[in-house]
Amino acid sequence: MQAGIYRLGPEHGTLSVRTGRTGAAAKAGHDLLIDVTVWEATVEVGGDPADTRVELTAHAGSLRVREGTGGMQALGDDDKADIQKTIDAEVLKGQAIVFRSTTVHPLDSGLHVQGELTLAGATGRVAFELTVDGDSRLNAVAVVTQTDFGMKPYSTLFGALKVADDVEVRLDAALPQSR
Repeated sequence: MQAGIYRLGPEHGTLSVRTGRTGAAAKAGHDLLIDVTVWEATVEVGGDPADTRVELTAHAGSLRVREGTGGMQALGDDDKADIQKTIDAEVLKGQAIVFRSTTVHPLDSGLHVQGELTLAGATGRVAFELTVDGDSRLNAVAVVTQTDFGMKPYSTLFGALKVADDVEVRLDAALPQSR
């Protein structure tokens, strides 16, 4: 990436969350693919990698279930709406999701980023690689462990069906022109 400030949002690509399921009744649940529909990110690339910073903010109420795989029955629109309400109200508690880098190191294909992630009012550390495909696409995958943020993974059926503790957060976006 060339030095500059890159501002990204939903018009540039997707920010998504993938969940899994555990527990004795895991067959009844669904692995979810959830799109974050309101988010913004800034990648400020300095001449020196130490001067590079990455920030991302996402609106908790903007998560939309795109698909649910597995399970005993297909997810209907009402099921998806109920899941979205539960994520916002009970899991994220309506609070913004914020990431701010603390250190960035160059890689051949992009950047190794470490920083602080705030979820449901708790802040913890997370690291991921931000890769650049040629000069056109940014990709990043981070695994977030809910319990590291004091979050109890959502469960139902008296705990027999639970969302897996680790969730995958993925960014896939076209690299805009720098400013």
